[in-house]
Amino acid sequence: MQAVALDAPSAADASGLKTDRLRVLVLARIAATSKGVARATVAEDLAPYVSHRLSPAQWRSVLDAQVAALVADGLVVATGVKLEATPAGQTRAGELLGAKVPLLAVWAQLRDERLMARVLGLEKETAKRLKQLGRPDGLRAAILQKAYHLKIKGVVTPSRLRAALAAVALDRAFGNKGRDGLGGKLGLSAKAGRTLAGQLALRPRDFGTDGRLVAALAAEQAGAVQTDMGSLQQAILRRYLEGSASVLAPAPVAQAKPRKKAARAKRRGRAEGQAIAAAPAAPAVPAPAPAAPVAPIMVSERPDLAGFGKTVRQLAVKDAQGWSGNRKTYISHIWRRLAQEHANWGLSEIEFKCMLAEAHRAGHVALANADLKDAASLKDVQDSAVVYKNAVFHFVRVEA
Repeated sequence: MQAVALDAPSAADASGLKTDRLRVLVLARIAATSKGVARATVAEDLAPYVSHRLSPAQWRSVLDAQVAALVADGLVVATGVKLEATPAGQTRAGELLGAKVPLLAVWAQLRDERLMARVLGLEKETAKRLKQLGRPDGLRAAILQKAYHLKIKGVVTPSRLRAALAAVALDRAFGNKGRDGLGGKLGLSAKAGRTLAGQLALRPRDFGTDGRLVAALAAEQAGAVQTDMGSLQQAILRRYLEGSASVLAPAPVAQAKPRKKAARAKRRGRAEGQAIAAAPAAPAVPAPAPAAPVAPIMVSERPDLAGFGKTVRQLAVKDAQGWSGNRKTYISHIWRRLAQEHANWGLSEIEFKCMLAEAHRAGHVALANADLKDAASLKDVQDSAVVYKNAVFHFVRVEA
């Protein structure tokens, strides 16, 4: 008997699918039905996970080869069109999935819980946690916890996931260089935390609710087009069968985003170009040399917490208002200067404001609120607002 080959690494076949992993999937499907299952049912149930690589005819041929190998190993018995796992096959499937023998008699439950746990590397989780994999919220939470190494105590709710993801996004904003050992709650409002966590997405934005944030990030990490449970499972199992070292996508790297003014200028330039093309031909003018390509912004270029605080203090001096002992600068003015002078950091405004709140918490900068507001300064006050715990700040205090 050569059942051990089921868990040994092997090369992918001509379709690009790993034969050893495909055999695990086929054995699990057959073993999930204690009294046997029709070959056509196995083919139909597993087709969504191979259809991106195999045509229906190719899939039937590959399945026949996998079944023949399982029969040769003494793990499956084929009687006509019926396939049934032998006691050895049940035992082997249980070992592979970390499940008790006999296995669950419902394929959907075995797939949702034990198979997903194996593919995601969560076999050692408690039975209660494994059961949660059978629900959309539970699977999404597991994907994000695995992808971003989140540790959440107690019940994993969308709000707790949002807070944990916001902390990951804030660490990334500081170049993953540490935040002076600061832990605990960030003190951000739900909206600020959600918008900050949304910076982890391939297209950063505020998703509106914690549930939509979690669903979208989980789909991106799984490589799924849709956010529903079936799409997540399909994407994860497809990557597993293709032999990916990780069935989850790497976290997206922050990139500099063009400013709105630059985008508008680009559109104006395009419109002007169309107008020129429609006008009578003019004497040829040598074209200017093309601009050098802009290098992508790397997270490693961003400052740590202390370096960020120092930069903010230096920028605040340039636009300080008030009198000696009470000088301060609007946060929005500092943001404009920082976005221009440190464009290589590639920070978004929400990242900057949340970093500022963290620098305030650590004592690297001192924030203050605008007690008196008038019509002339209303826009500056609104643009500068940073919500932290139960306070709203608008200024950075300037030393001396």
